Amino acid sequence: MTVGPELKQFRIEVSEQRVLHLIFDMPGRSMNVFSNAAIEELGRFADWLRQSDVAGVVIRSGKSSAFCAGADLAELETAYDMIMAAPSGERDRLAFDHFFRLSHGLRKLETAGKPVAVAIAGLALGGGCEFALAAHRRVIVDHPQATFGLPESLVGLLPGGGGTQRLPRLIGMEAALPVLLEGARLAGQAAIAAGLAHELVAPGEEVAAAERWVLSRPQATQPWDRPNWRAPDAERVSATIGEKRSKMLAETLGHYPALSAILDCVEHGLPQDFDTAIRTEMQIFAKLIQRREPRNMIRTLFLGRLDHERLKKKGMNPKITEAVASVSNVLGVQSERGKELSEAFARAGFRVEQTRKVEFDGRVAGAVYWHDDEPRTWGKELLRARLADAEVAAAGWRSQLDESERRAADYVLVTQAGFPAYLGGLFAAKLK
Repeated sequence: MTVGPELKQFRIEVSEQRVLHLIFDMPGRSMNVFSNAAIEELGRFADWLRQSDVAGVVIRSGKSSAFCAGADLAELETAYDMIMAAPSGERDRLAFDHFFRLSHGLRKLETAGKPVAVAIAGLALGGGCEFALAAHRRVIVDHPQATFGLPESLVGLLPGGGGTQRLPRLIGMEAALPVLLEGARLAGQAAIAAGLAHELVAPGEEVAAAERWVLSRPQATQPWDRPNWRAPDAERVSATIGEKRSKMLAETLGHYPALSAILDCVEHGLPQDFDTAIRTEMQIFAKLIQRREPRNMIRTLFLGRLDHERLKKKGMNPKITEAVASVSNVLGVQSERGKELSEAFARAGFRVEQTRKVEFDGRVAGAVYWHDDEPRTWGKELLRARLADAEVAAAGWRSQLDESERRAADYVLVTQAGFPAYLGGLFAAKLK
């Protein structure tokens, strides 16, 4: 007998006790990610769950590698192109409608009136972590590979599936911010101590433990949906966020808008009721996704890293190293002795060896990068000229490298040669 809606990215099994197992198991993939198809199926499942007669749900992975590694970034790039091709006045709405589907599906899941437990035996990152946060109970195995994390900030994004709202409500703002801003991960006893996971079990026992909880007839309600619930540190939100924002801007010099956007999500969303808060989160996400920095960082720090690792295994093309060295020499960041240009390199976020720390001048990157913004200075003029020379040098190498090699070269340029991640590199695409 078929139970539930027809699904392809998930499998459904039902135990003798009427506990439904929703198994995330994307066909043809070694690791689960939240593709458009998976998001659509999750929403349909949540709609079906509300009117079903199952005792509850255990969510688990059908992959041995991980629970879920996050979003399908290739599809995200396609969505970016679709949004940016639209008239400017329609982009906010298009971005909101496209990306809110995951948040909406998770919200329907946690409010369907059935107890939902998740069994985590591997990585639960990004959208995978947000999926787990929407369950009423989280069981995690005692193994280093079983970790929760929201690493979106590391590629210029923010968790747009409710992560900026559920995490601080569960573990408190102070504990949540390192996870949201720095990509910190929580596993094992640390996840239990933080209040992120409810039960720690030996590998192989997580599914049975989750099912036992479902059969105990627990309350199928999230803490924030209970009457009179209030975030424990709601009264300190503005003061705490203001302090974190000042520290962050002093360290990043305003070049990484995702960090400010995450702080905005927490500051504005935490005092709100949950349904309003996740819409606030998505409104901020919809603005962020239209910026250049996320696309640059995804291309270089995610896709470029994967390309670099793959090429390293099969034998790296020596031209990649030569190309990076050539462009680095043209930039001359470390060899520059002129005061104005050295200071401009440092203020623009290049890795510069100098004794005096760069002071944040209060200017956060807006529609243009810092070096293209007002006020015009001689240092910025020199930096733009040097970047133009470096682009010419990089263009000379593009025809000698294939697409994956160009991304790998950018990854090396950023991670080893000190080129700013928010600019993305010079080989895969021109600076925009």
